[in-house]
Amino acid sequence: MPTSTTGQIIHHQEYSLSYSETHEQAEWVAYELKKSHLSNTNFKRPYFEIDTAVKTGAAHWRNYKNSGYNRGHLCPAGDKRYSQLAHDETFLTSNISPQKHDFNSGIWNKLEQKVRYWSSKYNGVFVVTGGVLKGNMKTIGDEHVAVPNQFYKVLIDTNSGNTKMIAFLIPHKASHKPLYEFVVSVDKIEKLTGIDFFPELDDGLENKLEASNSYKGWSFN
Repeated sequence: MPTSTTGQIIHHQEYSLSYSETHEQAEWVAYELKKSHLSNTNFKRPYFEIDTAVKTGAAHWRNYKNSGYNRGHLCPAGDKRYSQLAHDETFLTSNISPQKHDFNSGIWNKLEQKVRYWSSKYNGVFVVTGGVLKGNMKTIGDEHVAVPNQFYKVLIDTNSGNTKMIAFLIPHKASHKPLYEFVVSVDKIEKLTGIDFFPELDDGLENKLEASNSYKGWSFN
């Protein structure tokens, strides 16, 4: 489990998150995407609900209305289609961040699909994702929900017999570049965010894997 810079970690059934009250969204959402979770079931999209587990008060979905931004899932509903309960839990407001439509449906969606591909190929992956809540950000709504300038996704594969990591840092704008051009070291995202993503890993292995920005071993086919 990653460290929290905000001191507010919430465990839901399907994912955990660290909520940043200052930015009215999660600084990270973490979950395991098991191969058995992959499903093409189509559930009806429920309404977004305020996450009552957030003690400081999660942002209201109305902040996004007429803002020009999508309610961008951090843990995608598409990763939790194996049950209605799992799917609907991704529609809590603590699991969304303002995303431009062409980013959300474009490069970000492409990365989410690639994560599913890797989950299938490597028998599951552990995913940590969020917006970089630093620097000068615009805000939306009465509660001033921050709009990140960059989004990240960090993955670790511990199931295929060869522990490996890969991290992506993507500017919050439309892009037609190939995904591998956004690969960075985990160290870089840790420095940007102040989060330690894998504190439980053996230090030697953690240091080696987190310093690398190689995507060797991750199939991009």
